Amino acid sequence: MSTDPGKAVFERELAYHERLYAGFAQRHFARPAVRALRAHLVSRILRISGAGPESRVLSLGCGIGDTEILLAPRVGEVVGVDLSPAAIRQARADAQAAGLRNARFLEGGLGLEIGEFSLVIAIFFLHHLPDSVLASAPRYVRRLLQPGGLFYSLDPNRYRLSGAIGRLVVPGLMKKYQSPDERELIPRATADLFANAGFRCRIDYYDFLSSPLAGLFPGWRAGYLASRAADEVLRRTPLLRRFGSNFEIVAR
Repeated sequence: MSTDPGKAVFERELAYHERLYAGFAQRHFARPAVRALRAHLVSRILRISGAGPESRVLSLGCGIGDTEILLAPRVGEVVGVDLSPAAIRQARADAQAAGLRNARFLEGGLGLEIGEFSLVIAIFFLHHLPDSVLASAPRYVRRLLQPGGLFYSLDPNRYRLSGAIGRLVVPGLMKKYQSPDERELIPRATADLFANAGFRCRIDYYDFLSSPLAGLFPGWRAGYLASRAADEVLRRTPLLRRFGSNFEIVAR
């Protein structure tokens, strides 16, 4: 067993995600509410980033590529990287089945070039990183981005109301959907890591209800759409914003 805490975290994360991508994730992510969530997320990323047919996009922690495969037809190229061999095998198979020629999936992310991408995204990824790796991530991202490139991330908020309610009401269910080492992040502290690496960044809040609902009731698309509409009101309410379920960092 490794005595390096960071390496031990990666070993646990890999073991967890290999189990996750052995079948459960493929079934869960294909459900209607989760597909609607991913489609909304892709539209939001495109709107925020301005990415288009000339854009080269890198996705960190791409998993089975469900977001990336939806994004690929709208941009020039998508490269997804993930630690899990099972995830990369599934992503490659799904990209081939979709007939995509501009989507590549790499295990571990070796071979990426400095200044290669106009957009780097990290969807529910940063909160899996050990603190020491998270602290160094902004400089790594900066090296991969072209001049003027943009970084977008989405992660669970330490102050989210849905998390507090979930831990109180259904603690066992909360643990079922979490890896051993993931945690909720403090939005300002996370943004400061990017600011200290030379980025101009802002924080926004993605939702309150819709992604937790999609996770709990993945077949209920109508419920997801109704909660998404409610989220568009809640996330703009000043006194409630900081209690949103998931926060975004947009850094340039």
